[in-house]
Amino acid sequence: MDDSDSFQEAAAVLQQFIEQEHGYLSWLNTGVDSLERGRVVMSIPYDEKLTNTTSPPTIHGGVAATLIDTAGGIAQRSTFDDPTQGGVATVNLNVNYLRRASGDLTATAEVIRTGGSIGVSDITVESPTPDGGTEAVATGQAAYRIFR
Repeated sequence: MDDSDSFQEAAAVLQQFIEQEHGYLSWLNTGVDSLERGRVVMSIPYDEKLTNTTSPPTIHGGVAATLIDTAGGIAQRSTFDDPTQGGVATVNLNVNYLRRASGDLTATAEVIRTGGSIGVSDITVESPTPDGGTEAVATGQAAYRIFR
């Protein structure tokens, strides 16, 4: 799968799967924003139900970790001949929290390597800043068992 239309179709299928079949990711309102070979951008919009009990409220770190894990796995799937087939299972997940997030989360995941049975992805999660910019709030690296 090399052309952008095919990746757009795969992204739509993955989005539909999240919305209709994956209760937790659907509850988080997870979105597949863009997909290309070896790279995916995903997001989870701010929702008060996802916040800590701080003032001002901040997004719970587990939400960022979920986004890191999910985006890294979908980036791995994007290297398959058909990203909607086969699967991945997380075998190791490392998350580094850099600062608090108080808005939408957007993860960009890139494949470092995909082998015959194991793949590794690097992931950065960003969130809006009060001045209208964005900044990294968490980074992660994950290893996945690949099932083609």
